[in-house]
Amino acid sequence: MLKRTIQTRMLVALFVVTTFVSAPLSTLGQKASPVAPARAQVEAVVREAYEKFKTDNSGKNADYIPYLAQVDSKLFGVAVVTTDNQAFTLGDIKYAFSIQSISKVYSLALAMEELGPQKVFERIGSEPTGRAFNSVFAVADMPTHTGNPLVNAGAIATVSLISGKTADEKWNKILDFYSRAAGEKLTLIDEVYKSEAATNAGNKALSMLLAKYERIYSDPFESVDVYTKQCSVGVNVAQLARMGATLANNGKNPATGEQVIKADDVPYILSTMTMAGLYDGSGGWAWHVGLPAKSGVGGGIVAIVPGKGAIAVFAPPLDEAGNSVKAQKVIEYVTNKLDFNLFSPRSVGLKGE
Repeated sequence: MLKRTIQTRMLVALFVVTTFVSAPLSTLGQKASPVAPARAQVEAVVREAYEKFKTDNSGKNADYIPYLAQVDSKLFGVAVVTTDNQAFTLGDIKYAFSIQSISKVYSLALAMEELGPQKVFERIGSEPTGRAFNSVFAVADMPTHTGNPLVNAGAIATVSLISGKTADEKWNKILDFYSRAAGEKLTLIDEVYKSEAATNAGNKALSMLLAKYERIYSDPFESVDVYTKQCSVGVNVAQLARMGATLANNGKNPATGEQVIKADDVPYILSTMTMAGLYDGSGGWAWHVGLPAKSGVGGGIVAIVPGKGAIAVFAPPLDEAGNSVKAQKVIEYVTNKLDFNLFSPRSVGLKGE
């Protein structure tokens, strides 16, 4: 009897060891998609894109925020972080730029953490406005009066949903949440905040219009101020890629292992990014790239490849819609070369004849 028990345990142990050794790294612990490309392939393609577009001078810095107009337009950084916490970076990866509208994604995640996705949907909405991101007419004309959480009106209303006894408590909660998604302590760029706070009359007007329609849920000007601060958070391109990889990894930060965002909330976030993540260029982005992404007028774009990872690019010059020109080109190039487009069957390994 003892001999049979020992033999059984040895067979079980042998099976476990054999399974662990033979399983591909990308499938262990469901950390990455089984059709994720090899690291060497990703590095080669990202490097190609970096070299191809590094001298591209198209676009211009945002100038309606004085601080952003002064940022060196030649800065250029690229970072990829995978769901199994591999990282690859090129260029100006240590420069901290203001996150701007990319912050809207993570405040949306925090609001859903507190209220659940259905209540956030009911109070904010998730429809493309067909208007500029700061449009007053979108608020007045759309039945929801907010549109979605990634335009300014919707983002200010989203901030107003987040709980806090004081503005400082709410702000510190938001900053902590962003830091957990980045896996590192993030800080406010005070010069950006002061520059934006001195020029945010348009957002204050939006907040009062939201109040008219009862679509803002705490003090309007306080909500605008907290929103202005969240847009002024500094990130480097590597931190931004890790924030993206947290979404790609079902809400779990691949570096820290913390479940920062509820897994059930991730599809709602990614769908909103697909519809409205690149302002008035969102439709063209879905057509050409096919990845959930979010841009900011600070020059950053982060794109999510669910189950695989994220790519972030920083380059300040923008197109007319407010999206980094160079970042769009780099991500499109990488996506097409690596078959990342989620609307293509090739993204899950189905090849054409």
